[in-house]
Amino acid sequence: MRSDFENDFAFKFSAEHFEENAFREEDLIQLKPMGISMNADADRPTLILKNEEKNLTLPVPLTALEAGVTLTQSNQSIAPISPHKFTQWVLESLNIQVSRCVFVEIKGSLQYLRLYFEGHPQYGSYKMRADEAMSAVLHLGVQIYATQEFMQKSKVLKANLETLTQGLQLAQVLDQKNRGYIQ
Repeated sequence: MRSDFENDFAFKFSAEHFEENAFREEDLIQLKPMGISMNADADRPTLILKNEEKNLTLPVPLTALEAGVTLTQSNQSIAPISPHKFTQWVLESLNIQVSRCVFVEIKGSLQYLRLYFEGHPQYGSYKMRADEAMSAVLHLGVQIYATQEFMQKSKVLKANLETLTQGLQLAQVLDQKNRGYIQ
């Protein structure tokens, strides 16, 4: 049974659900991090990934924590620090490599990626939320891929999130204005 919150959530993020599908290897485009963008919603910074020619962009909304870790890891003016050192050490000690990261699905307001492993006795890949994995992916130096179709759907997702954020901010302003007269 769906709760009112889930129904409300589905309405707010009415963008088409993009099911994970089998992609063709030749359709994958390698992407590199270019920076982090702060938009109207400071709680959802966006990692900007671009292809080598810099003509294709994949916006990846992150949690504030994930963005902070990503920025700290990329800061060349301080000694390298990362909460992912332990994970890196464990993977290396077990001879497991994360060979690549492929963006595969959009559900509601979330992007999902699939991490591919080499050397793991049981798992070949694992799907997880992009907003929870990107700092680890970047720390481990994993190659990042997406299809052009996924990048296009992600731009629509980003636009929907920005519109929702602007609407919520306007509602807060109007609510504050109305409170002065109702008390």
